[in-house]
Amino acid sequence: QVQLVESGGGLVQPGGSLRLSCAASGILSSIYAMGWYRQAPGKQRELVAAITHSGRTNYADSILGRFTISRDNAKTTVYLQMNSLKPEDTAIYYCNVKNILTARDYWGQGTQVTVSS
Repeated sequence: QVQLVESGGGLVQPGGSLRLSCAASGILSSIYAMGWYRQAPGKQRELVAAITHSGRTNYADSILGRFTISRDNAKTTVYLQMNSLKPEDTAIYYCNVKNILTARDYWGQGTQVTVSS
């Protein structure tokens, strides 16, 4: 059974930083891509960043140069380092893992990130 446990959200001022973590259990790291999505009020869920087992990354244009995704394959944990945060980054951030063989997705419960002065 796949379980995802997220941590690291919170309230931060514009220009600040946060680091999100997502620990996955019940997965074989080599066949799962890992990533982060976000959903702001009234908007659709969107991809923020994703990373393959080999370390290939994909980022949304809106966060390029500010966010960095990384993963620890031994711990099956994915991180999202968020710097230079803006009010428009306010959203619920969801951890995602995708089985690259079956395309099945698994989701975390979400963690709130609020950027406000």
